Amino acid sequence: MVEPQTQKEPAAEVLLELKNVETYYGPIMAIRGVSLAVPEGRIVAVLGANGAGKTTILRTISGVMDPQKGEILFAGEDIARRDPDAVMRLGLSHVPEGREVFPFLSVNENLRMGAYSRRDRERIAGDLERVYDYFPALADRGSQQASQLSGGEQQMLAIGRALMAHPRMLLLDEPSLGLSPILVHQIFEIINRINEEQGMTILVVEQNAHVALRHSHYGYVLENGRVVMDDTCEKLESSPDIQEFYLGMKDQMPRGVRRWKKRKTWR
Repeated sequence: MVEPQTQKEPAAEVLLELKNVETYYGPIMAIRGVSLAVPEGRIVAVLGANGAGKTTILRTISGVMDPQKGEILFAGEDIARRDPDAVMRLGLSHVPEGREVFPFLSVNENLRMGAYSRRDRERIAGDLERVYDYFPALADRGSQQASQLSGGEQQMLAIGRALMAHPRMLLLDEPSLGLSPILVHQIFEIINRINEEQGMTILVVEQNAHVALRHSHYGYVLENGRVVMDDTCEKLESSPDIQEFYLGMKDQMPRGVRRWKKRKTWR
């Protein structure tokens, strides 16, 4: 679990920033003027129900989808509409929803595939050892095919493969999906450890608001492709809207969304 930020802690420099980004699936607008900022060295969570647009945000950042409008700035450089390979080489590693490991390659081969673009070959062995230190369950299965791993182990492998690219920032899409509560806790504890030990900046999208808020510094709430709320995770977790909609009575909308639907205008 991350420690809450104190008022005395200096503000971190923004590493990733989205400005009024719009992305479409054909004629359907999936994200609607989304703006958000991810400070360097922090974990930022994007919360929302299924279909809110969370995955589309990560796909747009990583270059899998092109935005029709807006800017995406990474370390001050506009990366919108660049190819995924170019985005990855700048230091952004995307762990997609559903893990997407190479099923017929071994664990060790999957991890080394994550380092295919690196030129510092002498450091790869050390980074491989670090990944196995984060995920001891993988160390015992280095020669085993990825298809034979459990769901939790495949999620560990997907994160480990992204780390092998030696990125500056991780994009994690629903790391808790389909996992038991115990495995979810383990995965997020490791995510916190990666953040603390490497200073890794992480943007994670999650339906599991409870675990995401407990393990992140700042959060954005997405509804129908729009950001309807954002604050520190400590404040979001204590918000009546979040408690009512995401941590309790899920059949009701946050009051901010209800107000918008009544006015038909956004704040």
